[in-house]
Amino acid sequence: MMSTVTDRRREAGREGVAAPGDSGRWWALVVLALAQLMVVLDATIVNIALPTAQADLGFSDADRQWVVTGYALAFGSLLLLGGRLSDFFGRKRMFLIGLVGFALASALGGAANGLEMLIIARALQGAFGAALAPAALSLLSTTFTDPAERGKAFGVYGAISGAGGGVGLLLGGVLTEYASWRWCLLVNLVIAALAVVGATLRLKDEPVAAHGKIDIPGTVTAVAGLVALVYGLGNAETDGWTDAWTLGPIIAGLAILAVFIGIERRVEHPLLPLRVVLDRNRGGSYASIAIAGAGMFGIFLFLTYYLTGVLGFTPIQTGLAFLPMLGSVMLTATTAGSFLAPKVGPRPLVPVGALVAAAGMLFLTRLDLDSTYAGGVLPGLIIIGLGLGLVFAPTQNAATSGVEHRDAGVASAMINTVQQIGGSIGTALLSSFYATAITDYMSGKTAASQPEALISGYHTVFWWSAGFFLLAAVVAAVLFRTGPLDVDPDAPPAMAH
Repeated sequence: MMSTVTDRRREAGREGVAAPGDSGRWWALVVLALAQLMVVLDATIVNIALPTAQADLGFSDADRQWVVTGYALAFGSLLLLGGRLSDFFGRKRMFLIGLVGFALASALGGAANGLEMLIIARALQGAFGAALAPAALSLLSTTFTDPAERGKAFGVYGAISGAGGGVGLLLGGVLTEYASWRWCLLVNLVIAALAVVGATLRLKDEPVAAHGKIDIPGTVTAVAGLVALVYGLGNAETDGWTDAWTLGPIIAGLAILAVFIGIERRVEHPLLPLRVVLDRNRGGSYASIAIAGAGMFGIFLFLTYYLTGVLGFTPIQTGLAFLPMLGSVMLTATTAGSFLAPKVGPRPLVPVGALVAAAGMLFLTRLDLDSTYAGGVLPGLIIIGLGLGLVFAPTQNAATSGVEHRDAGVASAMINTVQQIGGSIGTALLSSFYATAITDYMSGKTAASQPEALISGYHTVFWWSAGFFLLAAVVAAVLFRTGPLDVDPDAPPAMAH
């Protein structure tokens, strides 16, 4: 057996992949998790800083949304290209390019002297994030091929994906209150520097296989379609669903994406090989993550409004309020991801997790004007966190299991793409439901009823979020195959016992 282990390690060294038992793999996980944390927390950390940045740089409420939208447009539309480039040119190379670019874009944003410079910096952050996120997840997938180790690694990674938004709220509150809004961007320089050093020392990659040309028509249609779709959904949040600047881009985006699918069926080297999406487990993962991503915005966005507007929390108190949820996410993601996912697969875990998250959202529908954090908010947050941990770790694992290594980058990119689209849809839908509920409640009433109207809006959002999680549970139960996940088709042979 000892000679077999030695042979495995020698073979793994030639291929550039760490062998099971090699501590380098776990250091690689630390590096990849650090990069994932940077990308995920950046989605919320800037939201906390925006009011202060707006006062400092002097831009309007209408312009403010572009600081968020600029990041979302670039990130969401370029993910598939970023994933394919990591398959073509090497995942470690794209990971390092993404890290350095993201850090430089963050420095540009931190030094912004006006709205235009800030928006450009955020768009560049999104573009480099689109190179970084798929490369990180595909490196995780190709580094951890042993099912038991893979379960543990994806448990940690899934916990960070689920908890990063809450970390962003807390860090954003601390930095805005005690330093400057600019540090909400500049903090990425510290994280990226640590990750670059770690990646240089610890990350290993496989040799890049021979490949064909990049699918230019597929790339153009994918980017154009996703830009139009994300832009239209962003407008729906502010302008409503019937506005021409909402409907037009959404319809155009869907039409262009239909053309993209037609192209992918015919070209020799597609940007998104349809074999990646049509596998039941991967399709189940993408659908579950998209729907759960829509529901998550009911937690982070509107519960933040409730904590600050009704309970009078400061930004730091709001960030701290989410910490128990992060603890419960990490608890179930690391335990279920480590021990249960490799044995039973995602089918029992993801539906149960989504149902638990839905139950937590239903608990939040009991919130009122005189509710307390400890009695009203905290139990719901803990329940939601326990559910989300069961959703994120197994779905991310399933979405990259059984995929050929030449497709690992684009399979990883699809996870981030559907989460981005799901989040955009969720934000737009929940915002419109919130506004409609308030308008309906205030009909025929005086301004004195405004606080009760806001509570009505929050209740509506929490009910709909519970509905999203319920839908995610049904979709996961229907689409996922029963049993453990497929093994890595490109992994070395199993060790002898």
